[in-house]
Amino acid sequence: MKIIRNEKLIKRNAILGKVISIVSLAILGAGMFITFRQPELVGLSLSALMVGFLLSQMGIYYTNRWGRSPRPDEQIATALKGFGKQYSLYHYTTPASHVLVGPAGVWVLIPKHQRGTITYTKKRWRKRGGGFLSAYMAIFAQEGLGRPEFEIASDVDALRRLLKKRLPEDYECPPIEAVLLFTHPEVDIQADEAPDLALSAKKLKVFLRKVSKERPISATDVDMIKDALDTK
Repeated sequence: MKIIRNEKLIKRNAILGKVISIVSLAILGAGMFITFRQPELVGLSLSALMVGFLLSQMGIYYTNRWGRSPRPDEQIATALKGFGKQYSLYHYTTPASHVLVGPAGVWVLIPKHQRGTITYTKKRWRKRGGGFLSAYMAIFAQEGLGRPEFEIASDVDALRRLLKKRLPEDYECPPIEAVLLFTHPEVDIQADEAPDLALSAKKLKVFLRKVSKERPISATDVDMIKDALDTK
């Protein structure tokens, strides 16, 4: 499997995550100092604490994606280890952050690292369980699950528009599919009614191999899409 990464973006954002985290700690520290030393400046201290907290969340966002190993791109590559040269995996080089192209088709991969039980009920994704550590991580060191259906729709649409622009006008591109990929080893997915496919990382390779046998796309299609994505 060929892996194409935007190494410059990964390095830049890893550094940015560190800088933002350090700045957020400094601002939070200043807010706490004002709270205890000059309590009459309550407005200033609350503002500092609020800005510091928001920056800390931004730092978590950057650090989780680009500054902490294994990064999402590394976790996806590990989950797909063993795929042959027919497959190409693109990280941060297209409008969708993670894209796989091969005999199984064109797939947008949306990685999530939540631990515990993931469910889809009443048109909402939810996470429960995982213990105290999971609850702590969700608040202070990990992004929430959010609304991944919006992420999927946005990434798929952006990739479709890019391919439409780069491929011949009369070319009928294979459908772009997506999977919500949970990379934590201790995850239980109960989302049969979800509008989008959700899989654990350990099941991804088996699933895609099955797809490549049941409804493969042609080698010509694979090569055309790869050429379009490789275009600078």
